[in-house]
Amino acid sequence: MSAAARAFGLLLLLLTASLAQSQTNSAGHELWVGTWACSPQPLDSSVAPPNPDFSDTTLRQIVHVSVGGTRIRVRFSNAFGRTALTISSAHVAKPAPNGAIDSGTDTPLTFAQQSSATIPAGALVISDPLAFDLQPLSDLAVTIHVKDAPDGITAHAGSRATSYFTSSDSVTESTLPAAQSTDHWYFLNGIDVAVEKPPRALVILGDSITDGRGSTINGNTRWPDDLSRRFRSNKRTKGIGVLNAGIGGNRLLRDGLGPNALARFDRDVLSQTGVRWLVVLEGVNDIGTCAAHCDLDLLTRDILQAYQQIILRAHAHNIRVYGATILPFGGSSYAMPETEHARQAANRWIRESGWFDAVLDFDAAARDPQNPSRLADSNDSGDHLHPSNAGHQSMADSINLNLFTK
Repeated sequence: MSAAARAFGLLLLLLTASLAQSQTNSAGHELWVGTWACSPQPLDSSVAPPNPDFSDTTLRQIVHVSVGGTRIRVRFSNAFGRTALTISSAHVAKPAPNGAIDSGTDTPLTFAQQSSATIPAGALVISDPLAFDLQPLSDLAVTIHVKDAPDGITAHAGSRATSYFTSSDSVTESTLPAAQSTDHWYFLNGIDVAVEKPPRALVILGDSITDGRGSTINGNTRWPDDLSRRFRSNKRTKGIGVLNAGIGGNRLLRDGLGPNALARFDRDVLSQTGVRWLVVLEGVNDIGTCAAHCDLDLLTRDILQAYQQIILRAHAHNIRVYGATILPFGGSSYAMPETEHARQAANRWIRESGWFDAVLDFDAAARDPQNPSRLADSNDSGDHLHPSNAGHQSMADSINLNLFTK
């Protein structure tokens, strides 16, 4: 072999080694996007589990994701714990009916290559990346064992999905025949998937309407779910993750079943993975719970200032913010001439102020054209405040998908 040939061979070897090292480095810095999320709340009597102290408990929870992938990671939260939370084991699998799993897909999660994780008070933990075939718009079962729960439980009341509890460590069991069930989530905070293209996720900051009140339990018919399906059917939006940050009873300015929207903004919006857009659908509970004891004109001013603060904070992180108009509530317990005036004032500001990067006019999509202070009958779940399945669909259908191609 000539000297030139040997030199060329050495150069080729060096280039190959350099490329392999580059690929290794790239694999260590994967791009991730959120495909599912829920907002933490402190445990109260409305979300108490069948075993309230979580002593030696296996908990299997089912979530419905937006985008898919072949590598995933899972987030767990101890946001409202006053002591540490230890998850002694955690697995993911494709779910089967009645709390069962497809045992052929059952895969353990690790945390820094360990099978357990201890989460300090107020913190969260992200699992190691895991090879797992997660299909878009599919369900995922996450099963954990908790030996001793912390002082202060982190939960999410409005799961609209059934979770299963059983005693002892049954994480790897394909069925849980003695399990009790409840429609809440605990400790589970989010699912991310690895992506090849720059990540794109939408966070929806909202109240019970976004959380799915009025939709079918285990039906995945919340309006964010309906929007996920629309995204998936459009080649320009099919890779967008939809992250539901709705909390029942949530308000912009005051705590309720969970922290107020301004207080939870960093945790529920900015800490999500790959966020490009934010939709804000908040304000109805501020107005509806104010009527009997506060000045609605002053409250409306404060609501508009809260919108401005959310927009400023999101824009600081290069997140586009879309304002959603407040839905009609005529005929509900919130309905008064004064509250309707406040709703109209807030919606007028959302539409006309120019603060939001765009407007999603859910009021126009869901109202009765003949009586615009009320939901259309087909869109009304029956309480004149929360949309039906059809109402959730009408909200999702009203959104211009071009807003998510910019």
